[in-house]
Amino acid sequence: MIESMHAGQLLTLIIIAVALGMDAFSLGVGIGLKGIRLLDIMKLSAVIALFHIIMPLMGIFTGEYVSTLLGGVATTAAGALLLLLGGHMIYSSLRGDAVESIDYRSGWGILLFALSVSIDSFSVGISLGMFEADMLLTVLLFGVAGGIMSVLGLLLGRRVGTSLGGYGEACGGVILFTFGLLFLF
Repeated sequence: MIESMHAGQLLTLIIIAVALGMDAFSLGVGIGLKGIRLLDIMKLSAVIALFHIIMPLMGIFTGEYVSTLLGGVATTAAGALLLLLGGHMIYSSLRGDAVESIDYRSGWGILLFALSVSIDSFSVGISLGMFEADMLLTVLLFGVAGGIMSVLGLLLGRRVGTSLGGYGEACGGVILFTFGLLFLF
């Protein structure tokens, strides 16, 4: 699987996975700042990792279907999706959206939080589906990165009293925006 993939493609997938995980990291810092138990960190991060697998998988299947319909327009559409997604993440971080309405301790709160930080993975999955990326490797990288980034964000927020959340999301947005530009030009 990895032998047939170019190093550049693998590096691109890793960078995108980390960029998508930045959302989980930044929102995790915000929740961690309020105080969170280690058991809650593990539960929340496991669900986020699962959503970071399911959402891009659904996006990849959608992207493969759209790719057969669009043909040559697929690259432009994928670039535009990444531009919009990255731009939205940057805008959201500058605006300072808060997560205070989500109770991360309830079952619904965990699902809502995981969905909110993983929805970006669906859009990226659509783009990657148009390029026929290695599906298994892609979703595993996204899941591992999302889970690790959420654990790191929650632990950092738990230990540190200053907010880094907006910067993490903005950094992820800039990376996705840049990849969108590269696909378009």
